[in-house]
Amino acid sequence: MPPIDFDTLIDRRDTASLKWERYRDTEILPMWVADTDFMAPPSVTQALQKRIDHGVFGYTNTPAELNQIIVERMQSLYQWEIKTDWLVWLPGLVCGLNLACRTVGEAGDDIIAPQPIYPPFVSAPHLSKRRVIQVPMKQVQTRFILDLEALENSITPDTHLILFCNPHNPGGTVYRKEELQQLADIAKKHQLIICSDEIHCDLILQPDLVHIPLATLNPDIAARTITLMAPSKTYNIAGLGCSFAIIPDEQLRKQFINIRKGIVPDVNLLGYTAAIGAYQAGDAWNQKQLNYLRDNRDYLIKEINQIPGLKLNPIEATYLAWIDVSAAKLENPAHFFEQAGVGMSPGRDFGDSNYMRLNFGCPRPMLEEAVKRIKNALLNHLPCA
Repeated sequence: MPPIDFDTLIDRRDTASLKWERYRDTEILPMWVADTDFMAPPSVTQALQKRIDHGVFGYTNTPAELNQIIVERMQSLYQWEIKTDWLVWLPGLVCGLNLACRTVGEAGDDIIAPQPIYPPFVSAPHLSKRRVIQVPMKQVQTRFILDLEALENSITPDTHLILFCNPHNPGGTVYRKEELQQLADIAKKHQLIICSDEIHCDLILQPDLVHIPLATLNPDIAARTITLMAPSKTYNIAGLGCSFAIIPDEQLRKQFINIRKGIVPDVNLLGYTAAIGAYQAGDAWNQKQLNYLRDNRDYLIKEINQIPGLKLNPIEATYLAWIDVSAAKLENPAHFFEQAGVGMSPGRDFGDSNYMRLNFGCPRPMLEEAVKRIKNALLNHLPCA
């Protein structure tokens, strides 16, 4: 593998980057939306270049090679024996959440989602003409996990679907097998379907932890689970729009596919190509990325916890830091930190205004500058409008 430089900031200005355009013509560091500032693995760029050199970009079927890669990957990583027929390719994970909400039950039903959570978990039920019941997560020691007692108490006769996120965004929790089994037991008891967002499964930062797909626990939970995964977060190829659902139950899968017809387009050929390049030969690159992210995480936790008014718990997975800013007593935290020159995601978007989410998937010099600005702002009591 050629040398990989995660320290150098690649200029993404004037590239129509969603992340960087938000603060165009300002000095604010964009550390909000969940894409990294790292160049994709060489295996991805090489695969794309080869396909571009072909020069013809017509309608495209899902490559059989990619299906086989996923089948083999699930077996290798999780000892999960899946079939090609179970795979449904999508141009994004968020549309998978929305399709799941439309697939299960009927308009007017209740859908359970955790809080705090990635915003589409709340918007998808509403867009699907369902009601969302948000169940607060609980903090056990330093980990945010589902409050399963509260979840079970929230189930109504009109509840048929739970939206689940593992690893958790924004809290960074990696669920343990016993925790997953308890959730599976509730789903079986109440005959519920679970849509499990596992997009950050390849970004486990704790070396002693492993990702466990919910559907691997037993055949019953597999039959009532829609698993969503993608290469986009891990290999920084979100702009190429390629995700997939694994749906073992035939009837559930048919409903899911029927709902998407005429509404959700197929993945484009460059998305497929990038996914093949990423999964086929990108894991060694990801191991280097994980080491870099671990160092960033450790640095960030140490520094943030030395700043008066801020608290950051250990992060088990993802490159997202869920920072408790409640003790800083800020009227408008997002605006305060933007004034300081750091653009983070407001916690209120995830359901808790006491927090801010910071993306540390960036070169260390950028992260160090962000920490410096945050520290100076709080120590100097920068006024908040």
